[in-house]
Amino acid sequence: MMLKYSLAAALVALVGTGLTQQVDGAQFNNPTAGPPASYFAAAATIPVAALQSAATQVSTAASKSTYAINNNGGAQKVTIHSDWSKFSEGAAFVFVADMDVDCDGLNHNCKGNPDGQAQTNFGALSAYEVPFIVIPDNFATAYPSEFPGNNLAAVICNGKMFYGIYGDSNGDTPEVIGEASWLMARTCFPGKDLNGNAGHGAADVTYIVFSGSEAVLPSSALNKNYVTNFSTLRSMGDKLVNSLAKNLGLVAGGSPTTLITTAIGSSPTSGSCSWSGHCAGASCSSEDDCSDDLVCKSGKCASSTSCSWSGHCAGASCSSGDDCSDDLVCKSGKCASP
Repeated sequence: MMLKYSLAAALVALVGTGLTQQVDGAQFNNPTAGPPASYFAAAATIPVAALQSAATQVSTAASKSTYAINNNGGAQKVTIHSDWSKFSEGAAFVFVADMDVDCDGLNHNCKGNPDGQAQTNFGALSAYEVPFIVIPDNFATAYPSEFPGNNLAAVICNGKMFYGIYGDSNGDTPEVIGEASWLMARTCFPGKDLNGNAGHGAADVTYIVFSGSEAVLPSSALNKNYVTNFSTLRSMGDKLVNSLAKNLGLVAGGSPTTLITTAIGSSPTSGSCSWSGHCAGASCSSEDDCSDDLVCKSGKCASSTSCSWSGHCAGASCSSGDDCSDDLVCKSGKCASP
């Protein structure tokens, strides 16, 4: 009876928000009744298979980047790669590993986890409600500005992509790689009864961890225990992955796929973009406030290509106003509105 009530209450809390997937995380703090996969799944338009293939082609090892997938002697070693870390948008580090279950935080006494810790790196997350991943502590501390905590992550497992956050690190001796929360692991591999003592052993899971402060899930969508707004998690994930796919040339025509993120109670509309509330016509103070390839023109997000001189529109590099189309001027090396 309590389980049925908790799930019903959670759904009421969700639907009551209208166009955003805000939730009372405590209602999902249950090993068998966590958030459904649809809450943190990537948009259907994301080129998941192409990204998974691209992850096998990387070659540049990051600093302090090689770890075994478990602490058994002779265990397979995995390297974290930095080939994608220098992009201006969608910058990320990537590795392919197995998936063990981490229950540190609120649920540190989960099934098969007798030695869990009551805290995670940036709070005390619920492993039952938050789709988080774990990265080795030595690697995380080698990149403090890239990984301030709660960075968006995309996980490809069983041919699907799910979004989560970097919520904890592994500081064991020796440190190991390839861990995710109870929710993420059991969503990736349903029916296998994964738990603190039973993981997915094959190293066939792709982890893409986005770097920089712009990739951090904001406090408006996350508190120290729970994700409180899954719409924000999904829209940020779609935006970052879409930018990464564009940088890698995985999107047809060299331009990002149009992503339409539909919240409960809403329907796709013409002109939608991957970052709800930041589409064409939204108010802005800089390009950072605008979705996809939109730029900030006269305080509004707008297309960067709506000018008469292709390649010299708003956002294009410039050394003087002569390099910019129409009435645009050169500001800080970029064509912009006067």
